[in-house]
Amino acid sequence: MAAQINPSILSADFARLADEAKAVEGADWLHVDVMDNHFVPNLTLGVPVVESLARATDTPLDCHLMIEAPDRWAPQYVEAGAGSVTFHVEAATAPVRLAREIRAKGARASMALRPATPIEPYEDLLPELDMLLIMTVEPGFGGQAFLDIMLPKIRRTRELISKHGLELWLQVDGGVSASTIERCADAGADVFVAGSAVYGASDPAEAVRALRTQADAATAKASWVCAH
Repeated sequence: MAAQINPSILSADFARLADEAKAVEGADWLHVDVMDNHFVPNLTLGVPVVESLARATDTPLDCHLMIEAPDRWAPQYVEAGAGSVTFHVEAATAPVRLAREIRAKGARASMALRPATPIEPYEDLLPELDMLLIMTVEPGFGGQAFLDIMLPKIRRTRELISKHGLELWLQVDGGVSASTIERCADAGADVFVAGSAVYGASDPAEAVRALRTQADAATAKASWVCAH
């Protein structure tokens, strides 16, 4: 599968979100970070902003819910127009039921893991998901440095996906840039969230294209691809 680049509007100008969405129209998805100042120590945006963004752009919305009680709130983001909704397994009460509800409402269901959360206990849940998100920084703030210690976890996750023969996207989020994206792709990621690496560039659209080119080149040489 070709690499997908999802610019994060956490690094965009919140006063100009419609314009910032248009600036990256060549992206695969627009990553929307929803934070509630409880699950993570930051507060960003909610359902009304997602509804407005969905009307303002043709790029599908990839909503990452860093919130408490996602079982209650996640379905509302599908109704607001999100094409993919990610909940944190650490916050979900019934992750399988929630994933099925998100899918039933017509969106892709995704589950996120904080850096300290291992993937292995959730192996049996993988068939219920469309995407798995490995956080490569602690969730809550943009601009953090990439955690190299997450690369083995990405590899183990890709091995589990291959073991079960799943068509499951593997997303990474946190510190993804020109200097880290190739390592992520080599380890097994195929969906890349990039915030400051895109919106901090003079030409965000060109930054998206450049990151995709890097990821595709690294993927083509990766052992997890060559093994198939």
